[in-house]
Amino acid sequence: MSRVTESALIREETSTLEAIAGVAICLCALLFALAMAALFEVVTVTDSVAGLPMSNVLGGLLAVVGVVVVGFGAASYRGLVPTEPRASAGAVAATAFSAIWFVVGGLVASQTLGLGLAGGLLGGGLIGGIAFAVTAIPREDVGSTLPAGALALLAGGALLTGVIGPGWSWAPFDLNATFFPPIVVPAVVMFCSLLGGWAAAKAYGGFGARGRHLGAYLLVYLNALAIVAVLVGLVAFVVFKGAPGVFEGVTVAAGAGPSTTVSAFGFSHTVVWPVSWPFLTNGAALMNDVDGVLPAIVGTVWLVVGSVLFAVPLGVGAAVFLSEYAEQGRFTQVVEIATNGLWSTPSIVFGLFGYAFLLPRFGGEKSLLSGMLTLGFMLLPLVVITSREAMLSVPDEYRDASAALGVSKWQTIRSVVLPAALPGVVTGVILGVGRIAGETAPILLTMAGGTFVPGSQTVDVIGGFQFTASPPFVANPALLEATSALPYQVYALVTAGVGGSQLNDPEAFAWGTTLVLLAVVLSFYAVGIVTRYYFRRKLHQ
Repeated sequence: MSRVTESALIREETSTLEAIAGVAICLCALLFALAMAALFEVVTVTDSVAGLPMSNVLGGLLAVVGVVVVGFGAASYRGLVPTEPRASAGAVAATAFSAIWFVVGGLVASQTLGLGLAGGLLGGGLIGGIAFAVTAIPREDVGSTLPAGALALLAGGALLTGVIGPGWSWAPFDLNATFFPPIVVPAVVMFCSLLGGWAAAKAYGGFGARGRHLGAYLLVYLNALAIVAVLVGLVAFVVFKGAPGVFEGVTVAAGAGPSTTVSAFGFSHTVVWPVSWPFLTNGAALMNDVDGVLPAIVGTVWLVVGSVLFAVPLGVGAAVFLSEYAEQGRFTQVVEIATNGLWSTPSIVFGLFGYAFLLPRFGGEKSLLSGMLTLGFMLLPLVVITSREAMLSVPDEYRDASAALGVSKWQTIRSVVLPAALPGVVTGVILGVGRIAGETAPILLTMAGGTFVPGSQTVDVIGGFQFTASPPFVANPALLEATSALPYQVYALVTAGVGGSQLNDPEAFAWGTTLVLLAVVLSFYAVGIVTRYYFRRKLHQ
């Protein structure tokens, strides 16, 4: 591990100027977090902080960052702080800053000064050229700090003085759109805080190699945290909107829940669950106090299970042939291109394939089996791709050692290659299940029988099997019946504007169904991840 990642941000021997640069880094991280919160309306740009609008506060903090960054660059250039700058900030930084300032100069010239398109191009080219020269010609300490600090100062001044404020709007001449502060202000602050933080991190590291590493780390960390924050925010939003519908009517008391009869060795016992959760145990019925989504949950689970049972054996078998038996040449290249293309194919194409090819062969009606096979065909390319890559990543030494012991090729594949590749195979299945479990178009065309399934009727796949006197000697009417699934039900609820009875609010039922769908998908992910870790642990024992 490098010394940079092990050291604290502000060390005991850090000088005052370096401490100021460290504070600027923290300030940029704070600004980035506030802008993210404003973008998702956790806070708004019209909120007041100490009697000032949030936009003014953000502008003032940006201006402080700009002053600190420019000041540190000047102090380094004058030799007031020990640094090791290179002769130039580099062509990459110069090109990036010239492009940024070209856009800024062009917008100011064309929109603020009203010089039109030609004036915007001329002004942008002039400002961009100056930014390129300022970045590329001086030493790294000036070239890295001056353009970034000036941009933070410009944006901070615009927000601080109210040029871009709560009542501001911008309608470009050639676009049928209007931009308002709730979007523009957070975007500007996020961008400027990233650039300012990058320059401050380079300054804190004394420029040179250590400064470049610190700047790169800061950009990577802030972007990674932003991605995680967006994901957490999306999940939290769905939970917040869906929880009232999901938990409507829940009671916890002895004998409050549904009953289940357990039979064994001629004895039967009825178990009454202590929790009554109508949204998860009911279907849709006129007499229900709370409508539920149990039929859709069961339909979704069977849909995924059937797709996995169809796709995984075929995909793993094809991967074994391609990686272990087929000669690496034109044929394998064509198969690789075809599988990559199929995985990138839109889901509606698979849905149309199931509608045109599978439905006529299963009685011409929508059915659970048609949905299983359609989503199985969607899952198959990813299973082939990931399984083949996992098998190719198994070292050839394993195969050679097995062959040296006189073991046959198939036994080597079964006992050595497949166990070593199993974590990668499971990873591919996890990714595929995460996609197919939330698909709507294939279900809409091949399986969905309606927005609601009456009562608490759930598809009984296991109990539906029966033997027949004619080939294939087994039948299952449940597989040939249309049923509901959570993705289609969410789609129908949102588009049709219908819903359940709880809270007298159809929107609550729709969001509750969305939350259940998210929980089901995450449950499949959890099962897959646990399975992957289990096989990985067994592999390393």
